[in-house]
Amino acid sequence: MMRPTSTLAMVVPSLAVAILCILVRSASAEFWLDEFTTDGDVRRDYDRSGRQVASLVLDQRSGAGFNSTRKYLFGEFSVEMKLVGGNSAGTVTSFYLTSGEGDEHDEIDMEFMGNSSGSPTVLNTNVWANGDGKKEHQFYLWFDPAADFHKYKIVWNDKNIIFQVDDVTVRVFKRYDDLPYPDAKPMAVHATLWDGSYWATRKGEVKIDWSSAPFVVSYRDYTANACAVDGRNGGGSSSCPAGANEWMDRQSDDTDRLTVAWARRNCLQYNYCDDGWRFPQGFPGECARN
Repeated sequence: MMRPTSTLAMVVPSLAVAILCILVRSASAEFWLDEFTTDGDVRRDYDRSGRQVASLVLDQRSGAGFNSTRKYLFGEFSVEMKLVGGNSAGTVTSFYLTSGEGDEHDEIDMEFMGNSSGSPTVLNTNVWANGDGKKEHQFYLWFDPAADFHKYKIVWNDKNIIFQVDDVTVRVFKRYDDLPYPDAKPMAVHATLWDGSYWATRKGEVKIDWSSAPFVVSYRDYTANACAVDGRNGGGSSSCPAGANEWMDRQSDDTDRLTVAWARRNCLQYNYCDDGWRFPQGFPGECARN
């Protein structure tokens, strides 16, 4: 009869080989960050469950970011993020779409404005169309976004733009035919971490504390279920994935309306449609229709 120690001696090498094979496959697998160009200190790693994680690092020398090599015209864009912990005042973390930096650019923003330790983090959502922005809704997040990863999603089609946090819809920006709407310019996906001391925390009153640097934000589980535009700089025809109708036809339903109302009551801390000082000549047209 084979002794138990001999059996163990046979099993352990086999197990070690199996683990080594898994590690080799994981190391050779394509990293989702390969779809992006990077700037500054951008680090690649894996979490304990083996999921790919990209981290941006901010110090006094530079911020960091990545942007997609492809542009899209409509889609569903999602990522999980773990924000800067501790005293993050003055920092700005983002996940957004933009057509560029020109005077008539389009953009859809989810920006996270750093906070002093113990204060809630503000999520700033905004929409730009043909260079027309100033459409911010800002929300206090109802959890600690630095304690763990949370999911943030933008659904963009020709009918509306839906902003979600952990699959909870917090805002819907509707299209009106007579008002500017981002529906013609292909946009790339961007993520950044930078020093926004001049405006990020309490309207710039609280500056970044560099003694807490470096600041780190992490991203994982990025997906773009979207219509990619062929051609250099986003010009050319678009190619939509199978099943695109699920988000292409997506409009707010009863559940969305309930969660948007909940977010307005409990989390909304700034609404451009309530800021008469900012719009002395009258509010933007969509304010009276939403």
